[in-house]
Amino acid sequence: MPSNASVVNDVCHTLTNPRYKKPVVSYDYCIAFFQADKGSATADQLGLAAIGARMIAATAKSTVKRIADLRAHEESKGRLDCLSKCSKVYSGAVDEIGKAAKGIALGTGEALGDAGTSLATALDAPSTCEEGFRKIRQPSPLEAEDAKFHKDVSITLFVTGTLNITMSV
Repeated sequence: MPSNASVVNDVCHTLTNPRYKKPVVSYDYCIAFFQADKGSATADQLGLAAIGARMIAATAKSTVKRIADLRAHEESKGRLDCLSKCSKVYSGAVDEIGKAAKGIALGTGEALGDAGTSLATALDAPSTCEEGFRKIRQPSPLEAEDAKFHKDVSITLFVTGTLNITMSV
């Protein structure tokens, strides 16, 4: 078992190892994600999953607020429809992340599996949001937020998923 000081390093190395799959994020991005919360320096892997869930919940809530601001100033019906769909999927992501956080807090194999399922559902929000804008051939005002959220949820899902594997062994 690695020391807590190396857990972030080990998680980020494993996540970004191109030997296993094409990495969704870079090693530096993964490290920076966790360094945004000072608790990650002393957290074990379960703690990192909880930290990730807390951070992506905040990001999803912030994105919902940003979408509301965009909707308040949008005049195009097509773009309003897209923003409405984005609002719906990000609000759903907030709910799913809440479920995931509860599963992570329980820390049992079944609860972690359910948490992973909830995080995988939340991971769909950015692509669903972007798809709407592609369909109407309009640039997405949420492209940066969608890209960041996708990366951050991917990291949290990875940590939670590998926890589930280690808990069931």
